[in-house]
Amino acid sequence: MDNNDILIRLRYALEIKNKEMAEIFKLGGMEVSVPEVVKILTKTYDDEEYENEDQIKCTHSMLDSFLNGLIIYKRGKQEPKPGQPNPQEPSLKTNGNVNNLLLKKVKIALALTTEDMLDVFDHVGLRVSKGELGALLRKEGHKNYKECGDNFARNFLKGLAVKYRG
Repeated sequence: MDNNDILIRLRYALEIKNKEMAEIFKLGGMEVSVPEVVKILTKTYDDEEYENEDQIKCTHSMLDSFLNGLIIYKRGKQEPKPGQPNPQEPSLKTNGNVNNLLLKKVKIALALTTEDMLDVFDHVGLRVSKGELGALLRKEGHKNYKECGDNFARNFLKGLAVKYRG
């Protein structure tokens, strides 16, 4: 699953309009116009015949900016506490890391509890234990960290769509 597909599915699940998408990107620190959002949300095809020159490829930094903006859009800007340095955001390096960060940041943005996330997976008929979910939400490098696969992330986004769209 590529970054464009993640944005398309997340936009559908949360019913976000193009104008709101541009605003979320801006909150995340990236200037993206509404026409550029449309080009980012253009469906990609694996077949080379259907290559679309109008499509903008969503990079890892663009997706990271969008997810950070989504947190700010849904929860508000968090003021740093006095005496604490600004925490470093983890950078997106690998495709597996993209899916793990997607789960973490959507969980934060929508203020989902572990029970809520398990319920989202239950909507698509996927049984996940608290331990499995905890392993997916851990920091990379932790001994119990588990990389989130594309199918798992796809089911999470599908479950969000079922939960929020009905």
